Amino acid sequence: MGGAYDSLTPAASRFAQGWQALAPSGQVGLAVSGGPDSLALLLLVHEVAPRNFSVATVDHGLRPEAAAEAATVADLCDARGIEHSTLTLAMAKGSGVQERARTARYAALAAWARAANLSAIVTAHHADDQAETMVMRLNRGAGVRGLAGMRPVATVPGDPTLALLRPLLAWRRDELLEVVRAQGLKPADDPSNRDQHYERVRIRDALTSSEAFDPKGFAASAAWLADADIALDWAVERLWAGVVASGEGCTWEPPSGLPQTLALRVLERLFATFRTTPPRGPDLTRLLETLRAGGVGTLAGVKADARIGPWRFTRAPARTSKRST
Repeated sequence: MGGAYDSLTPAASRFAQGWQALAPSGQVGLAVSGGPDSLALLLLVHEVAPRNFSVATVDHGLRPEAAAEAATVADLCDARGIEHSTLTLAMAKGSGVQERARTARYAALAAWARAANLSAIVTAHHADDQAETMVMRLNRGAGVRGLAGMRPVATVPGDPTLALLRPLLAWRRDELLEVVRAQGLKPADDPSNRDQHYERVRIRDALTSSEAFDPKGFAASAAWLADADIALDWAVERLWAGVVASGEGCTWEPPSGLPQTLALRVLERLFATFRTTPPRGPDLTRLLETLRAGGVGTLAGVKADARIGPWRFTRAPARTSKRST
């Protein structure tokens, strides 16, 4: 690589090659919990781009140890001259806590990034996380989009205009732990990462219990599937030229023999123009079958009619309740 990167450690040199392809202009915000993965991210970014980032630690209020873990990250940042913020939440335990925590965490990080004028959020998701995500989605019967897993460049959930970067998707969990140990640091230990009540923990244990599974292979497949997903979107962009807007909605005459996947993606985009709640995949598939049979149906507040000529899409009339007199 040469130049400014000549003095980097081998791990940082490897990280720099991938980071160059992702790094936006302006400062970024690192999400660092204090666990081994995010600590490794902090160390690698600090070595490669020491003046171009800030750090935030989210304390969800779910574990008493979390405050001390956030303080440890703050001390680590202070010793290295890195700006750090602790984002404190007050979440309640109960059903769906991991999903609720994820939503609240990203909302807090997005608000922090906006206030600090940061150009992106950076997380420490890695190849093992990618493998777990793919298996979880396989269990749910996901299609190409879902099996493409996490992307290196995406947007923050709940804030589609703020970039979300994942520069460690090609790294293994053990490799990141070694980066932390090489600095003599002791990462935080979150017991929920071993709680068998959570699906991801059960999947993780299954994947690590046998050498038959290779997380890097999963990560490579996810990358290929992501490329296929982009190709499908490219084809949909050209099919969209056949959608004709009208005063009441729009019409579309799908080409003969159009594969179902492409037809469904056009319908997804079409429904989005009505700004309704996105229909579920199985419901949209049933509607497509109805239209291909020359029928009419209503879904998510949109009426679709294929009885005569091109398929017609209009906003369904509001339902009126009958009152007894």
